[in-house]
Amino acid sequence: MDISVVLGCSLGAALGGVILAFYKLGLLYQLFHKRQSPRHGGESVADVLRAHGIKFVFTLVGGHISPILVACEKLGIRIVDTRHEATAVFAADAVARLSGTVGVAAVTAGPGLTNTVTAVKNAQMAESPLLLIGGAAATLLQGRGALQDIDQMSLFKPLCKFCASVRTVREIVPTVRKALAVAQSGTPGPVFIEFPIDTLYPYHVVEKEFAPKNTPKGLMGKIIAWYLRNHLSNLFAGAWETRDLSPLPVHIPHATEDEVQRCVELVSRAKKPVILLGSQATLPPTPADDVRKALEPLGIPCFLGGMSRGMLGKNSPLHIRQNRRDALKDADLVLLAGTVCDFRLSYGRVLNRRSKIIAVNRDRSQLLKNSDMFWKPTVAIQGDAGSFLLRLSKALKGHRCPEEWPRSLKEGDAIKEKANRSKADEKTERHLNPLSVLHRVDELLAEDSIIVADGGDFVGSAAYIMRPRGPLRWLDPGAFGTLGVGGGFALGAKLCRPESEVKYFFLLKKLPL
Repeated sequence: MDISVVLGCSLGAALGGVILAFYKLGLLYQLFHKRQSPRHGGESVADVLRAHGIKFVFTLVGGHISPILVACEKLGIRIVDTRHEATAVFAADAVARLSGTVGVAAVTAGPGLTNTVTAVKNAQMAESPLLLIGGAAATLLQGRGALQDIDQMSLFKPLCKFCASVRTVREIVPTVRKALAVAQSGTPGPVFIEFPIDTLYPYHVVEKEFAPKNTPKGLMGKIIAWYLRNHLSNLFAGAWETRDLSPLPVHIPHATEDEVQRCVELVSRAKKPVILLGSQATLPPTPADDVRKALEPLGIPCFLGGMSRGMLGKNSPLHIRQNRRDALKDADLVLLAGTVCDFRLSYGRVLNRRSKIIAVNRDRSQLLKNSDMFWKPTVAIQGDAGSFLLRLSKALKGHRCPEEWPRSLKEGDAIKEKANRSKADEKTERHLNPLSVLHRVDELLAEDSIIVADGGDFVGSAAYIMRPRGPLRWLDPGAFGTLGVGGGFALGAKLCRPESEVKYFFLLKKLPL
């Protein structure tokens, strides 16, 4: 082979290696982008949050995240300091459920983040759009034994739809925008962003930490000093260039026209249809009140669960509160609108195998849960439950469920509630009768009250006795059944609805007087 060809190949490979090294070290980017500025990364985070309509950030203050909190406060975003990181996440979860926006919690590194794990898992199972912001050790010190330094990404990847670790200040804006969009897209849920401390503080502060205390000696010392200077430059290069802060598109699955039409045919032929509404029926973009208006003309009896409790108001003739198992056995059509066949529906065993079953859910795994064993959907739609109900009602205009069916279920309701009332009137020797307490509080509830139910069996009792007066006026832990959510939920609820009374119910077991 010609030696010139060999030399050319060798030089080309060497040049390619040099260019790759320049790229990896950020040398090329640094040549064309500004580095120094009195601004800091916390301001970039706050700018994006404000552009997305975030009004509250819940926290337990720590040094790793202080720049974010200071910047948010300057922009009018209210910082709410709690006494435990789990409470901060529970409060953000409540804000997400009640406001239709993303709830935001910011906590410090290490134990600050590990304290949030239960609350983040609760938000995941409740399908709440939530952004968890976490501090972290400096980029060059991760894995080297820095204060509160652990592998935080591995901890949250199983719990969150999206996890990111910011490595340069210029990444902050696009990363936060993406996280907020992912939290709301598809099936909503929590997302996590890790911010190393050197991405949040100003250049001149970080520079002092990078500067060697003594003049480097020897070749290796000079190489290390150069590497540190280059890392600092790359960390801040291009950080303050103008970037789009506006929200990215949120992607929500919808039923197809063919799917809606097939459901129209099934519902129009049903004599004993039943609708089971879950929390997904309250999700944006369809207002909960619009879902109510779509359901009322159909006249189909409805069972409400999760966040959908209260959707039909206090005394709707369509809202059936008792004897759900018997109703499902008699029904010839069941519409699961965001309701999952998990333990709450005996894994699907309560459904009549002869019934036509329409299942609508944004999450495919939840849509078909246990359908391989105990039930089979006639139509399974991966889509948004709220918008589906609006389209179904519009297509069924003029159709109404036979009156005798909801009337018979309502009569059964009255009999069961009379029995519950008699249990509430029973005298107890040493303790308050919890059913009596719930009945009495329900009688005194203001029209704008928000009910926060916390604690095992007490939540179940409250669910069939108390009557939320309207949509989005009920908060409970959700499918994870976490105890201790109440304080954070009540805090978030009161901030969202300052004019409303927030009733917080918590009971684990009977305590001696």
